[in-house]
Amino acid sequence: MLPLEKTILDRQALVGVVGLGYVGLPLIRAFADAGFRTLGFDVDRSKVERLQVGESYIGHIPSSWIHRCLQEQAFEPTSDSRRLDEPDAILICVPTPLSDSRDPDLTFVEQTTRQVARVLRPGQLVVLESTTYPGTTRDVLLPILQAGGLRLGEDFYLAYSPEREDPGNVDYSAQRIPKVVGGMDAVSLRLAELLYAQAVAAVVPVSSCEIAEACKILENTYRAVNIALVNELKKIFDRIGIDVWEVVDAAKTKPFGFQAFYPGPGLGGHCIPIDPFYLSWVARRHGLPTRFIELAGEINTSMPDYVMRRLVDALNDVKKPLRGSNIGILGIAYKKDVDDPRESPSFELINRLRAGGANVAYNDPHIPSLPRMRHHDLPAMDSAPLSAAWLAEQDAVLIATDHTAYDYDFIVEHAALVVDTRNATRNVRNGREKIRKA
Repeated sequence: MLPLEKTILDRQALVGVVGLGYVGLPLIRAFADAGFRTLGFDVDRSKVERLQVGESYIGHIPSSWIHRCLQEQAFEPTSDSRRLDEPDAILICVPTPLSDSRDPDLTFVEQTTRQVARVLRPGQLVVLESTTYPGTTRDVLLPILQAGGLRLGEDFYLAYSPEREDPGNVDYSAQRIPKVVGGMDAVSLRLAELLYAQAVAAVVPVSSCEIAEACKILENTYRAVNIALVNELKKIFDRIGIDVWEVVDAAKTKPFGFQAFYPGPGLGGHCIPIDPFYLSWVARRHGLPTRFIELAGEINTSMPDYVMRRLVDALNDVKKPLRGSNIGILGIAYKKDVDDPRESPSFELINRLRAGGANVAYNDPHIPSLPRMRHHDLPAMDSAPLSAAWLAEQDAVLIATDHTAYDYDFIVEHAALVVDTRNATRNVRNGREKIRKA
């Protein structure tokens, strides 16, 4: 038995997580709750400082839990990358965005791997969790880690395990989601499988890092293509006067052969809008087209424009132009009941509304201030109180995210016009003449 194996089984291993966002912090929680000491790294000093005083910045990770872990010394946050030699296992959970040309941007992965390589010591396990294209662990991480002379499988160990975090899903926390694991060699796979088995419900070992990397891409490409399909059907059914939401509800009563996907104002979150293009990039390198992926991307990215057309039509029906109108957006988060704004279509909608001359305000009970986003340069804006007076001031209220905290009867009662992109008002009985589907 390797020393690291015994350390893991005895729950004496120090688990380090690089990147304390929506993936890394829940992972810290999974291992801390399983009895491991954890060391969290993040380059954002403001995040680290908030964690150090027991304050959480992620809605489903309570501050009380952070505070308790600090007191029990189960969790220590730091921004000092020189301490990466301390953990027995280093789990990398940093962003993997797309460039403006939709090529993979591995800047954060490469920078983190170089930081690890500078202090890498014999006996450490390194696992990449960031979503990426097949071959990244072998072609990008391994050469950097081996450059100092340490040998894979003898001095250090390397694996890939795709994150499967679903913010806001109360049924599936990080601990309850099976982890797919692929190792660069048999020893690395055995150690990574053993480590995750201590903290999650099930581990699914696969034959290589490439299989594990491709697994994550498949999962999110599947979702992107099916969401694109229902978004396209939404446009068709709207044109011929059929309610797409009722169609989906009817179809999902079939107990086999159908899985319900729902239309919306566009794709959000860090995974579905981005991950399929990692696969299309790899395909282009091999001279192969990815027509499904490209078409799905075109349809999904066109949805904010479709919503804008529906909004303008709704305003025209009441003899109001977009320019100069007050438009209140309900929901900035990319999906309901979370505080995660990454890639949210609401930002695209705000951009288009402002470009059209509208006066834009928003309300989101989970996002009190509009955060700065990588691809959007929007002015500072705070969530407006969802009062009867504020609703009445809006020429149109656009429901972009269907938070369950919203009282949709109240919203429809006090708003002059409601444009609903999520079928959130389906149970509203009074004032339906003010509602337009989009």
